[in-house]
Amino acid sequence: MPELRKDPIVGRWVIIAHERARRPHDFKVEPREASSRVCPFCEGNEGMTPPEILAYRDHGDANGPGWRVRVVPNRFPALTIEGELEKRGDGMYDRMAGVGAHEVIIESPSHHVTTAALPESAVRDVLWVYRDRLVDLKRDRRMVHGMLFKNVGENAGASLEHVHSQLIVTPIVPISVWEEMTGALEFYNYRGRCIYCDMVRQETGEEKRVVLDTPHFTAFCPYASRFPFETWIVPKSHESHYENIGGAALHDLGRVMHQVLGKLEQALDSPSYNYIVHTAPFDHSELPHYHWHIEVIPRLTKVAGFEWGSGFYINPVPPEQAAAFLREVEAASPAGVAPRERPAGRPHPVASGTP
Repeated sequence: MPELRKDPIVGRWVIIAHERARRPHDFKVEPREASSRVCPFCEGNEGMTPPEILAYRDHGDANGPGWRVRVVPNRFPALTIEGELEKRGDGMYDRMAGVGAHEVIIESPSHHVTTAALPESAVRDVLWVYRDRLVDLKRDRRMVHGMLFKNVGENAGASLEHVHSQLIVTPIVPISVWEEMTGALEFYNYRGRCIYCDMVRQETGEEKRVVLDTPHFTAFCPYASRFPFETWIVPKSHESHYENIGGAALHDLGRVMHQVLGKLEQALDSPSYNYIVHTAPFDHSELPHYHWHIEVIPRLTKVAGFEWGSGFYINPVPPEQAAAFLREVEAASPAGVAPRERPAGRPHPVASGTP
């Protein structure tokens, strides 16, 4: 029989369709076609992007070769950094100017397609860049929330192959984050505990949905998974804002991200996927009820009429089965990349102006 499972944070119900259960190799993945276009994100093509905002460099000058990670404005931004909010009414409606920030984090100078193809040290550099950009943009009083996300593959919305992620900073809190914060606050007011901390304790205690467990993080397939092989990465220590992450935790997170993404790629034949960093708004101090986390969503199924109309999701792979499979999968080492560890402390960025 299928099951209905309730997400304890936002109250969303999910249908776990056991009778539709599919094995990992049953998900057909469309083959990627190599692009013949010159890639603007490759080293040596820096002039094809807007001037960089931030870069971590081993050598060289701004907007030239020698970088490890590079941040540039999006050429076609969803929001723009210039201007005032100009909040106003429009009859019964509300509107404001499209002020915000939209940046691209180019994660490697080489033309790799996914994060799992990078060495762990490069993944840590990217995670430090995430922190640096949030800290910088948090100083702008017009900005309220920063959403870090990654699209891999055409089905996940990626328009360029080269490994990259994005940051969009908005003057309002996105509805999905607001729902999480509201649900978490209700739980905290009722029980006096953080719901995410409780989830980590229960998942590590039961172990049946855990994919990876480390000193600082637990990666697990959530009880009410919306999608097959959906995986969350949650800190074990309570922290509401990603930008407050410490060096030891970030060092560990680099390994966890590399392993989780590598497992998904090995298990599912390099699927399209998204990941999203959910973090608390800039204008809130440390929140006892909310917990930053990363949601990794392989794009293996389609969202169709029933899902859009009802708000339900139908997941044909129970999270217990997905986690058990991923635990057994070994993440492949990046081909042709020699192991190279940098110190656990943060790298030294070379800034090239501010947005």
